[in-house]
Amino acid sequence: MKTLLRSCCPVIATSALVAALALAGCSSPGTTARTGSADAPTGSATALSGSITVFAAASLQQTFTELGDRFEREHPGTTVTFSFAGSSDLVSQIRNGAPADVFASADEATMDEIATTDLAADARRDFATNTLEIAVAPGNPEGIRDLDDLTRPGLQVVTCAAPVPCGAATAKLERAAGVDLRPVSEEQSVTDVLGKVESGQADAGLVYVTDVEGSDGKVDGVRPAAASKVVNTYPIGVLTGSSDPALATAFTDFVLSDAGQRVLADAGFGKP
Repeated sequence: MKTLLRSCCPVIATSALVAALALAGCSSPGTTARTGSADAPTGSATALSGSITVFAAASLQQTFTELGDRFEREHPGTTVTFSFAGSSDLVSQIRNGAPADVFASADEATMDEIATTDLAADARRDFATNTLEIAVAPGNPEGIRDLDDLTRPGLQVVTCAAPVPCGAATAKLERAAGVDLRPVSEEQSVTDVLGKVESGQADAGLVYVTDVEGSDGKVDGVRPAAASKVVNTYPIGVLTGSSDPALATAFTDFVLSDAGQRVLADAGFGKP
């Protein structure tokens, strides 16, 4: 705890007394001295320290990296390490004992897979939403306007694999639009789909709105008419195996704070 100390007596008679008062914590007006083991101002919670590992969906890479940097700046002495991948792959890693403190999934169904055993009780909270968009080369040279255009012969289309949240969302979007896609490949994460479109290995791919927003102009986005019918809700939670539940909870609180929500909104995520 930082405590504001009053000024000591103005006249000190002997050097021995000076030393004694110095050891006792005498200080001039306006200065602060640490007392006890806490490092936070009077009336506030103990300062955070330590490190946590956050497992997060690939579509969160840019925003969570920024959130991690901001969290560390606000809480000196903390370290947030991330592992980004397809949500289903992360679930497999958690179940196999990979050390992690927080899990942020790209859909509710994937979080449900670990909720009964690996997720701390009452720790799950929804923090964002996302929808799908068709990623195409800049300028949309193939003239793609909606989902049914992706069925044209010769068009190279990539999607996420079914077990991945973006793959499950793609399947729902196909049903909503009455379209049956025939992708040339199915990827294990949405960033892999985006990468194939960016590199020219595919003409189009189903990704999230936020992936197009964060591509820095490397792709353009075409919003399918049925996109609003398929909305992914992103949950976050502290894992039962966390080595520092207090720090893990503080990070999830930050994601849901006004500052965290602004970062997510700026990246194109919707409110939960």
